[in-house]
Amino acid sequence: MKLTTKGRYAVTAMLDLALHANAGPVSLSEISSRQELSLSYLEQLFVKLRRQALVVSSRGPGGGYRLSRSQADISIAEIIAAVDESVDATHCAGKSDCQEGDTCLTHHLWIDLTDQIHSFLTGISLADLVNRKEIKRVSQRQDNKVEAANDLQHIRIASFD
Repeated sequence: MKLTTKGRYAVTAMLDLALHANAGPVSLSEISSRQELSLSYLEQLFVKLRRQALVVSSRGPGGGYRLSRSQADISIAEIIAAVDESVDATHCAGKSDCQEGDTCLTHHLWIDLTDQIHSFLTGISLADLVNRKEIKRVSQRQDNKVEAANDLQHIRIASFD
């Protein structure tokens, strides 16, 4: 069982988007900066998220992405699935051919675990995460860090003038 960076980054980016939804459309460069994720990788992920109708985009100055529906209506499992990721604890991708074409001794245990993980992630929405105190604290720290870096950049630019 492995949740790769694709699924992790998609959830992180969508949570960042949800946390900053009140500011209007959020650019991928803002998410990239706050979450320290590759902009080009985010672009690839958001193509998939848009195709699955989890986000909508707007172009032009002030453009960016926003959630396509309420934070409460988007589950973490849905985000992971949207980027072609799965959380499967079996070695056979659930095909029951794990031991030379037959079901292995522990196949049903791993199927049950996979079902539990999927159920758990389906039961958590972006709104659930946005409302957690520790997530709000981390988000505030990230915002402050980016703001401080931007202030420093402005000071450096002004000193050249």
